[in-house]
Amino acid sequence: MGDPLRLYGLNALVLNAADGIGEAIARTLVKHGATVIAADTSNSGVVQHFASVKGITGHVANLTDPDQLAVLVQDAVEKLGGLDIVVNDFLLKQESPLAKADDALERVLRTRATLTMAVCRAALPHMKTSPAGRIINIGFLRSFFAADADEASARAEQDLANLTRALAVETAEFGITANYIQPGAVMTPESREAFRKDKALRDHCIRSSAARRLGEPVDIAKVALFLASDDAVFVSGTGVAVDGGRMGN
Repeated sequence: MGDPLRLYGLNALVLNAADGIGEAIARTLVKHGATVIAADTSNSGVVQHFASVKGITGHVANLTDPDQLAVLVQDAVEKLGGLDIVVNDFLLKQESPLAKADDALERVLRTRATLTMAVCRAALPHMKTSPAGRIINIGFLRSFFAADADEASARAEQDLANLTRALAVETAEFGITANYIQPGAVMTPESREAFRKDKALRDHCIRSSAARRLGEPVDIAKVALFLASDDAVFVSGTGVAVDGGRMGN
């Protein structure tokens, strides 16, 4: 677990990587020996952000168009010379936190599934030749949902769990694992803005965590490192909640 080069020789593509969880994951993977393409949107500053970081190349991409995601994967493969690790994190913004498990939520979940599968379908032909293929899906932050939206939050996690399990079954024969991380209330730029607008939501998230604090992006990155490494070679089709422990309301 302490080997600083445990990912040596592996190539990773991390989406939504200019800041927050994606940035923390990209920096953690490269710190442990991987070479990383950090992809984000044109207004994210991702290229400049990583310009001086050895081992990470910032890459501008359209993260909402399935066809363009396939182009992104091909670009990453050409630049890296192969692909071993894919981290799917999609920032699907809403005007306000989702409150109910309704049609609006189902539309968001369909969009996330479509984008995730677009990346995986494009990546799998290349990952099949990898000695250590890893797919890691990142769930929605707790701040994506209103304080009283536990049902909607649980529905979103279950949807991601089902998608990830299906991927795990499909990819197992090639030695590729597929897992997901379900963050709790983690202080990303998006969460910070949501909590600025709704301090009651912030307080609810703190009370709902046994740790009685908000998480940091590096808390998620450390779990992603485990799932990306050889330590998790027999872990697939499952999820890890990184939320400080869930309290009953």
